[in-house]
Amino acid sequence: MKILLAVDGSPCSETAIEEVARRPWPVDTQVRVVSIVETPAPLVADPQLMASGYFAETERICRRQAKDAVKSAATKLGGGRNGDPLVSTQVLNGSARRTIVEEAETWGADLIVVGSHGYRSWERMLLGSVSQAVAAHAKCSVEIVRCRKTESEIRG
Repeated sequence: MKILLAVDGSPCSETAIEEVARRPWPVDTQVRVVSIVETPAPLVADPQLMASGYFAETERICRRQAKDAVKSAATKLGGGRNGDPLVSTQVLNGSARRTIVEEAETWGADLIVVGSHGYRSWERMLLGSVSQAVAAHAKCSVEIVRCRKTESEIRG
């Protein structure tokens, strides 16, 4: 079985990692942990108005966070020891929605696992939902792992 696990370092992503780690998978299971770096785009018409190197620095920070997220996930998954799945990691560039689906198809994944932030309708409209887009467009099964809400989030 081939599982594509998409992570972003968020608490919901951690919940998805824990879900994959706790299950007994078939002996030959492979898990590819991916994190997507979306290149920031200028919000102003004249990019020269921004500080020199701003976008390069932002991308460098995002790439470091993505590398840390996949490394942490690989450690938690065990990496092929004692019957654990064989784990590989990859940091990819592009739109998370599109890149996750494309990587799963190219690699031949049987299952995509993603965490869901559980945004309400207004937040979802503003921020979009990667998990919903992946579920709608993937050619394989998709598991969306929900993050438990804290008491303050429930009260709103």
